[in-house]
Amino acid sequence: MMLALFLWLIVLSVLAIGLVVVLLALARQIGVLHERLAPLGEQQNTHTGLEVGQLVPRLVLHTLDGLPVTVGDTLPVGRFQLLVFVAPECPVCKRVVPLAKQAATERGMDLLLVGDGPLPELKAMVAERPEMLGLPLLTGVELGLVLQINRLPAMVVLDDRGTIRAKDIVNTRRQIEGLLDAATANTAQELAHTGVTSHVAV
Repeated sequence: MMLALFLWLIVLSVLAIGLVVVLLALARQIGVLHERLAPLGEQQNTHTGLEVGQLVPRLVLHTLDGLPVTVGDTLPVGRFQLLVFVAPECPVCKRVVPLAKQAATERGMDLLLVGDGPLPELKAMVAERPEMLGLPLLTGVELGLVLQINRLPAMVVLDDRGTIRAKDIVNTRRQIEGLLDAATANTAQELAHTGVTSHVAV
């Protein structure tokens, strides 16, 4: 009788421990899903760094291969530069990159990825994501500091004079399209004179 009770106690203990492990794993997965699905761009209400309508200073950054790329320089008339800020530990960034790539291709914009993180991790991220191959990924913190990018993935659209035409956090195709529509809807002069901010700055 005592042996049966002892065995039953062991079985209940094992079941209790298993239940705790399952609950912890479930809580973690809910947290990950919440992070991935939250419409971050629509929740941002703080204005920091350079805002829409301001010029970005000319900065020379480098790709993972060490090649120089200039941001904020004069582009051919009517050309736009699309900056997407990403990081290896950002799961939403991995989903946004192919969406931004497709949108930039459809609209004839120059897409530049700006990486935040150690160089080995950035290289590993590119190697693991086929859609990132062939896209310039810039390193260096200067641009992020100038624009005060503190949430990812963030997108900034510059016009042919280096003026910020749109700036926001994006995590869905709809948000990307809305940001690009806002960037091309008004001229740089309208933004400078009226102070119109089509999207909330990050």
